Amino acid sequence: MVLFIEILLIGVGLSMDAFAVSICKGLGMTNVNRKQALTIGLYFGGFQALMPFIGYMLGIRFEKYITSIDHWIAFILLGFIGGKMVYEAVKEKDDDAVVEKDLALNQGEMLLLAIATSIDALAVGIMFAFTYDSLNIYWAIAIIGLTTFVLSIIGVIVGNFFGNKYKKKIRDSRRNHSHTHRCEDIA
Repeated sequence: MVLFIEILLIGVGLSMDAFAVSICKGLGMTNVNRKQALTIGLYFGGFQALMPFIGYMLGIRFEKYITSIDHWIAFILLGFIGGKMVYEAVKEKDDDAVVEKDLALNQGEMLLLAIATSIDALAVGIMFAFTYDSLNIYWAIAIIGLTTFVLSIIGVIVGNFFGNKYKKKIRDSRRNHSHTHRCEDIA
C-alpha cells in the first residue's frame, strides 16, 4: 500500500506540467470539447506512461555499468527534476494572451508538448531501475499514465471554466480602457 501511494504521488508530481498545459488548452476553448479533452489526456497520459518505461529499460540495460554510481545518478536526476520544477514556478508567463475562438488541436504541437512535459518522467524511470528492487514497472506506468490522463482532462475543464468566466471581464476592461484613451484624446 505504501508503494502504491508513493507511485501515485510521483504520478501526480509528474503530471503537474501536463496539467498546466491542459489548463492553457482549456482557456482557449469556448466550450469543453470532449474529443479534444480526451485527445489531450491521451497524449499527456500516454507519454507520461511511455517515458518512465523507456527510462526503466535503459536503466536496467546499463545497470552493470553504473551500479557503483547509481545513487549519484538518482541524485542528479532528482536535482534536475526539482530544478526544472523551481524554474517553471518562477519564470514569467504571458498573462495577456486571450483567445477569442476555439482552435483545433495541432497534432504536431500536441506531440511536442507531450514529449516536453514527459522528459522528467524518463528520468524517473531511470531512477526506478536503480532504487526499487521489486517494482512492477507495468503497474507503476499504468498508475502514472492514468493519473496524468485524468488530471489533464480536469485541467482542460478547469481552464475552460476560468477562461469563460474571465474572458468577458478582460474584453470589457480592454474596451473601457480604449474608450478612456479616446475621451482623453478629444479633451
